[in-house]
Amino acid sequence: MRLSQLSISNTRSKGFFSNPKKGASWVALFWQEKITFCLSQFSISIWGVAAVLFTLLLLFPEKSFSQEIKKDSLKRPKIGLVLSGGGAKGFAHIGVLKVLEEAGIKIDYIGGTSMGSVIGGLYASGYNASQIDSIFKKTNFDELINDYIPRSSKNFYGKKNDELYAIVLPFSNFRVGIPEALSKGMYNYNLLSSLTRNVRHIRDFNKLPTPFLCIGTNIETGEEVLLNKGNLVQAMMASAAFPSLFTPVEIDGNLLVDGGVVNNYPIQEVRNLGADIIIGVDVQDDLMKRKSLKNATRILVQITNLQSIDKMKNKIKDTDVYIKPDIRDYGVISFDKGEEIIRKGEEAAFAVYEKIKTLTDETYFYKKPKLKVATDTIEIQKINTDKLDNYTKEYIRGKLRFKPGSTITYNDLKTGINNLNATQNFSTISYCLQPDGGKDDLDLVLKENPTQTFLKLGLHYDGLYKSGILLNLTHKKTFLKNDVTSLDIILGDNFRYDFNYYVENGFNISFGFRSRLNQFNRNVTTSLSNLVYDNPGTNLINVDFMDINNQAYFQTIFVQKFLMGGGLEYKYLKINSPTLSNEDNVIDKSNYFSAFAYLKYDSFDDKYYPSSGLYFSTDLQTYLASSDYTNTFKPFSMAKAELSFVNTLFPKATFKIDADAGFTFGSSSVPFFDYILGGYGYSKINNFNYFYGYDFLSIAGNSYIKTGITLDYEIIRKNHINVSANFANLGNNIFSTVDWISMPKYTGYAVGYGLETIIGPIEIKQSWSPEMSKSFTWFSIGFLF
Repeated sequence: MRLSQLSISNTRSKGFFSNPKKGASWVALFWQEKITFCLSQFSISIWGVAAVLFTLLLLFPEKSFSQEIKKDSLKRPKIGLVLSGGGAKGFAHIGVLKVLEEAGIKIDYIGGTSMGSVIGGLYASGYNASQIDSIFKKTNFDELINDYIPRSSKNFYGKKNDELYAIVLPFSNFRVGIPEALSKGMYNYNLLSSLTRNVRHIRDFNKLPTPFLCIGTNIETGEEVLLNKGNLVQAMMASAAFPSLFTPVEIDGNLLVDGGVVNNYPIQEVRNLGADIIIGVDVQDDLMKRKSLKNATRILVQITNLQSIDKMKNKIKDTDVYIKPDIRDYGVISFDKGEEIIRKGEEAAFAVYEKIKTLTDETYFYKKPKLKVATDTIEIQKINTDKLDNYTKEYIRGKLRFKPGSTITYNDLKTGINNLNATQNFSTISYCLQPDGGKDDLDLVLKENPTQTFLKLGLHYDGLYKSGILLNLTHKKTFLKNDVTSLDIILGDNFRYDFNYYVENGFNISFGFRSRLNQFNRNVTTSLSNLVYDNPGTNLINVDFMDINNQAYFQTIFVQKFLMGGGLEYKYLKINSPTLSNEDNVIDKSNYFSAFAYLKYDSFDDKYYPSSGLYFSTDLQTYLASSDYTNTFKPFSMAKAELSFVNTLFPKATFKIDADAGFTFGSSSVPFFDYILGGYGYSKINNFNYFYGYDFLSIAGNSYIKTGITLDYEIIRKNHINVSANFANLGNNIFSTVDWISMPKYTGYAVGYGLETIIGPIEIKQSWSPEMSKSFTWFSIGFLF
């Protein structure tokens, strides 16, 4: 029998934990156990014990003996802490750690599983309980679970296309698959890498400030895997890779998922480290009845717990101080209840506080200091990656945006990894920093995504295009390594399509081709026609509008932030109206050829409800030739610019200021390309733009200037109320005089409500204008397309 096992047994038999008054200190306890151990091994009689004690007194003076006891008191029993998994319920571990620190307990060894491995790993790396509490309060768990990729990490093509689809599914051999998991975990990986920077070079977890281990499950064999060496962040990620929520993590050839599947409470492993006394915190769920098994998450948790609940019965008996927080009312994803769960952990620890206090001595009250976090700066000596089939080192470094020999921050490292993740070209991304002569080598492990084809779905409704169901097929590497081919088919009230082929070369010149069809039927401004009407008093006509647009373009990144490009365009425009008096009801049916150029900048953190950022866009288009159905065409050019700025007034309240303008120069413009304002919630094409207070596409001119402001407040999570105002001067050649700086001719206001959903924003706006006799109500549902 091991000494630690005998000590624990004797501790219980002597009532040390059940009645702390019987054991004044762990010093007396430890000496009592040693003597008992000698008695059990050598069968020394009571007289022999007396003789031994008498001899000691004769040989050593009182002072020397007391000094020896004090010296041996440093050999106090080693305390191990076991932290179970339980998802968000693991926040209770933080509350327990706070109480242990308050009691002056020094933890000598830590073992954890799942969330217990994350909190245990941070504690083992040097953080104290209050610091971990602060870390978790600042963490956005919505972003963590959804593996949030900052919008700034996506290229301009990605920003446009990734904000269209509600569902993305792998598609192969004409079969639709399901994603491997909701999240690759890169948000969590980046966060933990930054937090553990002090110990980034340690590969043996026994050499951490507090020796540590965690548990993973080999998903192929079902075997338990002990994680006590290697990359600390990767080990914590593997132990916490809850099936279906996070993708499995590969370590040393083993494909690992959440350790709670096989061992959610690694008590024996912590004893093997050398722990004499075990404090265990159990936050796992009890088995639920059928009425509680209402969703997939709970069923998965139940499956995970089937074996661990039975095993826990014996593990509880082997735990010296067992702490079971009352967190039955919380789930594994109740991250929004973090503070409440932490308090539950504190309450459970205080319930056994007297037992906890007996583990320390007044002469050895331990106060864990705050960890002084190492510098945020990293000097990168080398960037090491395995050879990839489809991507070069230059491509990887272009996405990282730093090169070997660079001095970067952890934020720069996170940005680079997010850029790689945003490409969706890699199914697995992991990294670690290796010491290299006072600097660091970045070792990147990239696994190319075997899925190259995706089926994407979306829904939308607005007052202009009406209802639409979006079906998209996206394929990568169609002809070239870095290309993307995408086809949108929109079925509904107005059939549309959008085809894109794009070759993305990072900072080098990229190129692409786009073809799209847009059509709708609507009462719109008579400015869409230069014909004479039977009713000169009308300003709206009903039209069938069809626009087929084809573009070949090139573009590049300018000074790492601006998108600069240009190309050629062929457009076929057909406009019919049953309200006309001519025979075929045709307003226009012409082909147009033009050249265009653009410069764009977009730092919005969200397309629909941004809280910060700047958007800038300027476009120049020259119409060179036309088949000229109306016999009025002459070459002309149009230029427009748009500027938007968003900032936060106070938490959850933002303001957005817009300003945009456009004008025509050269010969008289074709009226079908005028700047046309009115309505809200539709996908903008050509020179269409929103304007509150006026109906869809109801005012037009060949030049305009417009400004607006929106105040948005998130009343509760993902629910927004907003108020808006916009003002414009619009007409023909308004910049030829100074009239454009006069009081605005057009004004409009709106109040609205918006809800963020999986299919996109659902919005309703009520708008009005002092110049109009009626108001307008607009509905918009889903991402814009």
